[in-house]
Amino acid sequence: MRGRLRVYLGAAPGVGKTYAMLCEGRRGLERGRDVVVGFVETHDRARTAALLEGMEVIPRKTMTHRGARFTELDTEAVIARAPAVALIDELAHTNVPGSRNVKRWQDIDDILDAGIDVISTVNIQHLESVNDVVQEITGVPQRETVPDEVVRRADQIELVDMSPEALRRRMAHGNVYAPEKVDAALSNYFRVGNLTALRELALLWVAGKVDDQLDRYRAEHGIASTWEARERVVVALTGGPEGDTLVRRAARIAARTKGADLLAVHVTSADGLAGADPASLARQRSLVEDMGGTYHQVVGDDIPGALLDFARGVNATQLVLGASRRGRFAQLFSRGVGVETTARSGSIDVHMITHDEAKKGRRPPARSRAALTRTRRSVGWVMAVAGMPVLTAALSPFRDVLSLPSEILFFLCLTVGVALVGGMWPAITAAVGGSLLLNWFFTPPIGQFTISDPENFFALVVFVLVAAAVSTIVDIAARRTRQAARASADAELLSTLAGHVLRGQAAVPSLLERMRETFGLTSVTLLERRPGAARTPDYQSDPDAWRIAATFGGAPPTCPGQSDTDVVIDDDMILAAQGGPLDAADRTVLEAFAAEVAVALRQERLQHEAEQARPLAEADKMRTALLAAVSHDLRTPLASAKAAVESLHNTDVAWSEEDRAELFATAEESLDKLDRLVANLLDMSRLQAGVLGVTPQPLALEEIVPRAIDDLGPLRDRVEGDISIDLPEILADAALLERVLVNLMSNAVRYSPPDKTVLITASWHGDHVEVRVMDRGPGIPPEAHDHVFQPFQRLGDRDNHSGVGLGLALSRGLTEAMGGTLVPEETPGGGLTMTLTLPISSRAVTE
Repeated sequence: MRGRLRVYLGAAPGVGKTYAMLCEGRRGLERGRDVVVGFVETHDRARTAALLEGMEVIPRKTMTHRGARFTELDTEAVIARAPAVALIDELAHTNVPGSRNVKRWQDIDDILDAGIDVISTVNIQHLESVNDVVQEITGVPQRETVPDEVVRRADQIELVDMSPEALRRRMAHGNVYAPEKVDAALSNYFRVGNLTALRELALLWVAGKVDDQLDRYRAEHGIASTWEARERVVVALTGGPEGDTLVRRAARIAARTKGADLLAVHVTSADGLAGADPASLARQRSLVEDMGGTYHQVVGDDIPGALLDFARGVNATQLVLGASRRGRFAQLFSRGVGVETTARSGSIDVHMITHDEAKKGRRPPARSRAALTRTRRSVGWVMAVAGMPVLTAALSPFRDVLSLPSEILFFLCLTVGVALVGGMWPAITAAVGGSLLLNWFFTPPIGQFTISDPENFFALVVFVLVAAAVSTIVDIAARRTRQAARASADAELLSTLAGHVLRGQAAVPSLLERMRETFGLTSVTLLERRPGAARTPDYQSDPDAWRIAATFGGAPPTCPGQSDTDVVIDDDMILAAQGGPLDAADRTVLEAFAAEVAVALRQERLQHEAEQARPLAEADKMRTALLAAVSHDLRTPLASAKAAVESLHNTDVAWSEEDRAELFATAEESLDKLDRLVANLLDMSRLQAGVLGVTPQPLALEEIVPRAIDDLGPLRDRVEGDISIDLPEILADAALLERVLVNLMSNAVRYSPPDKTVLITASWHGDHVEVRVMDRGPGIPPEAHDHVFQPFQRLGDRDNHSGVGLGLALSRGLTEAMGGTLVPEETPGGGLTMTLTLPISSRAVTE
């Protein structure tokens, strides 16, 4: 049995997630549960560390990477210990290369699979879906992220909340960071505005998760009534000209409550009673989405019922309808959708919005009079059963005045009317009943079921045949009309599905959600046969033979035999739906949805496999380039060094001291060049493989730049530095930053005129520092600025006789590995300026 995951979610560091997790662990111990600490980061906070006293802590696994020692969660030890609950901090943490998994959440997944409950923590800025929003708010990119779905799958999510002012007080009291970091943190990342925005993000994200849980609970317990936990405004669209007005009015209603949802729904009637202009619907759909709402489409014979079923399914609180476009005469015979919906709405508030098209009547296509609803069939039977006796009573006083043919015509008119209203069977019943009434009351001898005149007998027979023929024709026309309407509805649904896919919304959960709401189902599940599962006669009813690939809605079936409707996609995949059986016409459309879901699932898996294969392809490409470089560019310095050494080794030549010194210098220079080329090749290969070790730490530029200039050797005299001591510390890896600066400055010196110096300057801009290396060389065309960073090429101010074209490519790779950027710009007056941007060290507090 898989363990349960509980996650403490916070808006920012320091709100108390780890503290709350440890408190919960201690409560579990007091209740007698077997609780261990798998991994907890106290950040040197005394009150947090105090909670660890007396708790069993699983020793961490020590790993070495690039000469440095790191400690990580020992997943194997936790599984071997097999506690009831494991406390594991920092869900989004990235493990050291060489670990069992890349991310800690994957380690936790393995522990859950072992049947161990896990309690973990995560900050809102580490969720993948809001990563870009957080960067826009705070200006800080988050390199460690966790997919939202991992957190959403948690059995319990608890928000650890704290007001911005309270968190800043904690910071000021030294309860979060060391005293020397407090001022920088309060003035940068932990500003009141930043914390307020992050808090709102966390609250909204948790609200969405709670909303999903509420929908699942209501579906599992069959709760159809609306729970007004959150405002949801549903606007009904018919595709008519009033739609734009309704959408804008509904949007204004939703805007009155912060966080309210706007949903638009169009009911496609299977019996053809509702017609819609596809162009108008498409325009209205676009308007809804522009206003932040979502568009939905459902099928229903009963339009008010379908609207209310959808509204209750999404837990809507308000329903917006347009005033009827039917005239007063039509409203005498039917209350209309608006009145009927209002009468049956229950706890849902219904807004009837007036518009310019009200009471103007429907425009064609309006209603197909041939399509037979249940109401029309009922009216037909009433006319057949009650209408014939009433007509008989009405004609009896005129029996001596009217002839039998005239009386037959009256009965035939009523029978045709019954056929037009109720279809074939009520009309045939009316024809048979009418013939008996004509025989008894109007055919001599009166009062007997006998016919004395053969002509009267033939007249009655013709009456029955004509009535039956008319009834049959009317019924066939009604069926054909209904089939055409159904085909039109199905085509509209499939068109919506196609548009859904073309807009890039073909994600499996999204398609399953559309499927559930379209057919009014409680849950839709994609079941996949487990590899190796035996195909026994009853394997479709065996939960062990199937696994859930994707699901949406209430409690999913674990095998096809538990579903109300199942659609076979292929030998190994079945779509299982719950919520009542579907008719054959619905199954046709459902099969189209099922096929699209299967394709979307396969695309997701192929994309995942492609992402896994991409590093291998890049590595293969890199190896090919490395071989090309070794075969060409490394040969020159190697040949020069070898020639110098062989010359010195030759005893047949008497070298002067100056010659020997020159040969030694040539060999040394060639070997140094070879060493640099090999180092660049190895670092580039590590960058491509994602295993380059980076250790960011606060650095002072006024200390790094002079060291980098000294590393230039004889070229140092051609570089002029202008670095202010007032600049803030930056966050970078000292060794890598020095490599970047050396590469940039040596490249600039090499291609600047001999009488020109290279200038290196730095300036502070908000949350980052910009370092500029400016030369006066030939420069690079603007259109080639990005191309120059590709490895194994040379362009513009790079020559074609030395190096393997890695200098700038490696510099950009190292810079991005440190969280910075490197971009080329034109130097005013000619030349190239390389701008290196790095975050200031105070931003490190967010990690």
